[in-house]
Amino acid sequence: MTALHPSPTPNVRRTLLALAVVFVLLATTGWTAVRQQNGPVEPRAAALAAWEQARIGHRALPDPTSPPGVLARFFSSLGAGQAASLAERHPLVVGNLNGAPVTLRYRANRIALAQERRVEQWRARDGRLSAAGRDDASRRVHRYQSLLRPGRQILAFDPTGKGRVAEVFGDLDRAQRVSVIVPGVDTDVLTFERSRRRYSAPVGMAQSLYTAERAAAPSVRTAVIAWADYTSPSGVGLDASTGRLAAGGADRLVALTGALPGRAEVSLFCHSYGSVVCGVAARELPRRVRDMAVAGSPGMRAENAAGLGTDARVWAMRDADDWIKDVPYLKVGGLGHGADPMAPGFGARVLSAAGAVGHTGYFEPGTESLSNFAEIGVGSYRTVSCQDGNSACRSGIYGAEGARRA
Repeated sequence: MTALHPSPTPNVRRTLLALAVVFVLLATTGWTAVRQQNGPVEPRAAALAAWEQARIGHRALPDPTSPPGVLARFFSSLGAGQAASLAERHPLVVGNLNGAPVTLRYRANRIALAQERRVEQWRARDGRLSAAGRDDASRRVHRYQSLLRPGRQILAFDPTGKGRVAEVFGDLDRAQRVSVIVPGVDTDVLTFERSRRRYSAPVGMAQSLYTAERAAAPSVRTAVIAWADYTSPSGVGLDASTGRLAAGGADRLVALTGALPGRAEVSLFCHSYGSVVCGVAARELPRRVRDMAVAGSPGMRAENAAGLGTDARVWAMRDADDWIKDVPYLKVGGLGHGADPMAPGFGARVLSAAGAVGHTGYFEPGTESLSNFAEIGVGSYRTVSCQDGNSACRSGIYGAEGARRA
């Protein structure tokens, strides 16, 4: 018997699957995901308002959104005492200014963290709050105490909403190579570091990569930034399926990379939704960003590597049991993130992820995924290992073709 309706083509099936995913997301989360944290004035907003009214001597303070070069010139015109005074009086502003000296930002953020810890200690004892509110405050106290431990270098801190934070490992001012880790969903001040599943959180990822880079090239001065300084989606819901939050994150990533001190070359290591952020940012990134490596990517909002509009080398990896491989790699009405960076037609340099397990195992010590990241981070391209054991991912890089891992 002849069928009245032919079977749908693969492209049609994928489109229908994507629409089904959208329907489920809307049915289970509604449109609540797009209504974000509106409420009373937050600490950062109050700090910016105070900065706008302040003076140093007879001089007005610069617009915090000024280009990094403008802010750098402003701070270089101050004496050490004046700069320290600004950090004391306006820590939530100075600690987040791209262009301010990084050591001054570390100092300002310690002050801001200590202030916010006192606020949360008070809230944790406030009987007017719900039990859930007091528990959240207690968790923040614990996190702020950890971030205040001696020797930690907090490059950015904002307690607004779920909170944003970034931390530096190594000497950022003297680094010859800088690596930036861009994490994915459910990243905020409370999930910035974890005791269990340590290497699935930004701090553990950065510590692991920094250690691996130092082992790979002891003579190279490196620094690694655990960068959770953007608002990420909460869970795998509607926000995770669109580029709305990625656009905001991309602006912040471009600002960060454009303001890093010195002339170090920069590598981005973008995990999960973080690869969407990197993809959106790619066209505007400064030329010093030489490598962009994505792991467990749901797509980069581009149909191929050329469509990213960057001169940076684009690398991709995914371990065999990462569930992300089952997402529909397409974009329908703004939902979805486009082509699979692992697909041959995308044009990324495909790396081995041997040893990694699951969606969050790429920075585990002893994995080939971490070794590959470290070798990219220090510029040792001849020793990266490609997915299929060949040299295809090293092609076109001077001095790297044909080399194989011993």
